[in-house]
Amino acid sequence: MTQKRSRFRYFKTSPEIIRLTVMMYIRFPLSLRNVEDLLHERGVEVSHETVRYWWNRFGPMFAAEIRKRRVQGMRSSRSRWHLDEMFVKINGKHHYLWRAVDHEGEVLESFVTVTRDKAAALKFLRKSMKRHGRPVEVVTDRLRSYGAALKEMGRWTNNRAENSHLPFRGRERAMQRFRQIRCLQKFASVHASVHNHFNQERSLSSRSIFKQNRAAALAEWRGLFAA
Repeated sequence: MTQKRSRFRYFKTSPEIIRLTVMMYIRFPLSLRNVEDLLHERGVEVSHETVRYWWNRFGPMFAAEIRKRRVQGMRSSRSRWHLDEMFVKINGKHHYLWRAVDHEGEVLESFVTVTRDKAAALKFLRKSMKRHGRPVEVVTDRLRSYGAALKEMGRWTNNRAENSHLPFRGRERAMQRFRQIRCLQKFASVHASVHNHFNQERSLSSRSIFKQNRAAALAEWRGLFAA
């Protein structure tokens, strides 16, 4: 029987430190140098460029594993989706980050486009539904591009979209904006999965349940690619 190769096999640093570093950078509004300083306080000497390299290499892998574990349940839940889009500047030019959020506030899909028209909305919706299945209802912010795209795909209810982009805005400020569209797409996708994983909505549960859920999420994170 062939044994799976470790994703960390060429790295001298332990997987535990790499997971911690990636989690700190993606989950919290910290810069690369902030993470470097926090690791230094814990006796771990790495440069901010190493932090950048680790998150670029392992962030998408961790996010993909989290999505794979959650997407099947989402496909069978047939939930209500809330769609919205936000402006993000790249080198002084406006780009659009389209987002699908389910009824529990979890970001299902993030997609970056240069335009904000029907073609972009269709591409975003088809990508989202291919991965997560068709929702029972779609709620939008009444952008006309959604109306045209949804009319082509089927009739849906249009209403006011939920506003859940604040965690991403915090990360955008810490990173001092994005310089390339592919970097924005990559980070938005990874950030959404990691935020979903650790977001426990502490106001909706007791302190004891919140602590249990937080511990379970952290244990699952530490177990990513551990075997």
